[in-house]
Amino acid sequence: MPGRKERRKIGGNRLLDALPEGELERLRPDLEVVELGVKELLVGAGEPIGHVWFPIDGVCSVVATMEDGQVVEVGTIGNEGMVGLPVFLGRESVPLGTFCQVPGRAVRMRSEVLRTEVGPGDELHGLLRRFTEATFVFAAQSSACNRLHSVGQRCARWLLHTHDRVGGDEFPLTQEFLAQMLGVRRASVSGVAGDFQGAGLIYYARGTVGVLDRIGLEGRSCGCYRVIREEFDRLPGAYFSSS
Repeated sequence: MPGRKERRKIGGNRLLDALPEGELERLRPDLEVVELGVKELLVGAGEPIGHVWFPIDGVCSVVATMEDGQVVEVGTIGNEGMVGLPVFLGRESVPLGTFCQVPGRAVRMRSEVLRTEVGPGDELHGLLRRFTEATFVFAAQSSACNRLHSVGQRCARWLLHTHDRVGGDEFPLTQEFLAQMLGVRRASVSGVAGDFQGAGLIYYARGTVGVLDRIGLEGRSCGCYRVIREEFDRLPGAYFSSS
């Protein structure tokens, strides 16, 4: 079973933090804080979704696997949302996988609890509905971005989205992994990373990337980053951190 259970105080996920105290206390017996490891599988493609996950300081990737085995990222989820959104929409499985991209903590809940204990009129139900709308915009805008914009712009957008969620300026990342997530050749990512590092925007060493110049990195991204961020910032709790 993914995740190692920890007995820690719940806090840090923006959805759960926005709940009224009474609603959170009602759900608390069914919530557990776990540590997620890098590349840990949370939702298997086509498999029953047994749990939903509310990331605290980890970041998770939703991926599609092509017939030839290639894997491409179609979405990311951090402390602004919940992994397992199809459960909220009434699905038991989807043809997409989700794994931990950046290790960290998350709050886990059994899917059955979400189905039976969270309904119309509950604050969490309303928050998840709004998160679903924002996720749709994220997916649609990312699809257009992947079709129309350069590898450099897409790479900058990916780094910014991850930086928004991790709560720090440094996170683990290999060029091979980033190339896979963007659906491009590793050589393309290596060239962009070298350019960003030479410009003093990031540093990269031993599978770790650090953001040095946030404003400069935003300048290398396309407008898609702001469209997506502003959509999430309209949700309760100002989900993404300030730049």
